[in-house]
Amino acid sequence: MLNKKIAELINEQINKELYSGYLYLDFANYYADEGLDGFAHWYEIQAQEERDHALMMRRYLINNGVRVTFGEIAKPDKIFKDHSAPLEAGYAHEQFVTSLINNIYAEAAAVHDYKTMQFLDWFIKEQGEEETNAEGLLKKMQLFGHDAKGLYALNQELAARVYAPSATGPAM
Repeated sequence: MLNKKIAELINEQINKELYSGYLYLDFANYYADEGLDGFAHWYEIQAQEERDHALMMRRYLINNGVRVTFGEIAKPDKIFKDHSAPLEAGYAHEQFVTSLINNIYAEAAAVHDYKTMQFLDWFIKEQGEEETNAEGLLKKMQLFGHDAKGLYALNQELAARVYAPSATGPAM
């Protein structure tokens, strides 16, 4: 049986992962409205990945005898001033999610919950990749996004992204 505090933190994280998906769909809506379908597509895939993360955590709790409870998902409330704004918000959000995962890991370490630490190792690695991707996309936008041809090329690049569910998710 999982430590009660660890179980609560992971259960809360499920809700935060679902919110992340909701937030990224809001970003996708913004880009679709702006005619940047490649950017919209990229964030639609991000939303799918966040849902996958929530489901992995849900399965971990269920496999460890914990009843999962869902909280409300907050409505995204950002207003974007330009095409870079969602990317900036996305990068900041990934950094925030990293801090949440790190907090759960620290709590698991404090109570010597090695099984949960091992489970979270995958998410820590994943968050490193998420931050790198978000920062890289922001840098590309800053470099090329103010030029119509550059923005078009970046939009085309993002449109080519393919959703790939994680085959190497964490051991549960």
